[in-house]
Amino acid sequence: MSGSVKKIADVTFKAGRTIDWEGMAKLLVTDEARKEFSSLRRAFDDVNSQLQTKFSQQEPEPINWEYYRKGIGSRLVDMYKEDYESIEIPKFVDKVTPQYKPKFDALLVELKEAEQKSLKESERLEKEVADVQELKKKLSTMTAEEYFEKHPELKKKFDDEMRNDYWGY
Repeated sequence: MSGSVKKIADVTFKAGRTIDWEGMAKLLVTDEARKEFSSLRRAFDDVNSQLQTKFSQQEPEPINWEYYRKGIGSRLVDMYKEDYESIEIPKFVDKVTPQYKPKFDALLVELKEAEQKSLKESERLEKEVADVQELKKKLSTMTAEEYFEKHPELKKKFDDEMRNDYWGY
């Protein structure tokens, strides 16, 4: 078994032990969410189980050719041994990763830029929400002059409409 596959199986097994399934289940409020969460957990456990059984096997034990020579005969066993030893399992050569690594790195840069843009937009929206909440609190006692001080573009629009005898009908 290759070392990287074994590492994946080990990491998956450890991840399964460190996931707080009960803690996450307590956060769910709807029956549909609980049902989906239960399906996710079963699927995770199935995959984890398959990885453990499939990839946790050790290297096969060497064939005891002498044992078979005694029971079958040396000529046939030698023929099988020769064929067995002539089998060459090709080594995996990764030709795909070098092609996609630059694209992946470019996407990571793009992702970071989008993240920064999103954070700035989030800050702006949080400020806008705070302003709207403050306005909501003051709205019942605010005069038109106070409102127009905060929104001069609206004052200009209303003044223009009144000056042009446009009263909204």
